[in-house]
Amino acid sequence: MSQRNTGVTSQAVTAEACPVQEVLDRVSGKWSVGILVAAAQGPIRFTELERAVTGISRRMLTLTLRNLERDGLLTRTVYPTVPPRVEYEVTPVARELYETLLRLTDWAERHRTTIHRSRVAYDAEHAAPA
Repeated sequence: MSQRNTGVTSQAVTAEACPVQEVLDRVSGKWSVGILVAAAQGPIRFTELERAVTGISRRMLTLTLRNLERDGLLTRTVYPTVPPRVEYEVTPVARELYETLLRLTDWAERHRTTIHRSRVAYDAEHAAPA
């Protein structure tokens, strides 16, 4: 069946074929993890996120926040004050992801030395002759 005839995009086919890859692409983006980690500590304002995520531009922060909100990982609450106060908070789904990230971080810490030694041994074995 042709994609042209069905109206199915290659992106939709890829997402359907590998939902894990789609989710990993979103949360493993350069800024997403830092934002989620900062927001996991409790409600946080835009300027606090801007300070917490080193090197992020205001535009990239805005875009990433929108995407995380769209994916159901963050909620955005606007308070009717002057000027308006906006806070971001992780959802239960993101809280579960945060717990998974903590386990991954723990695994990385425990195995960092082993991985480093393996890389050194591999590089030594596969080094090009001088």
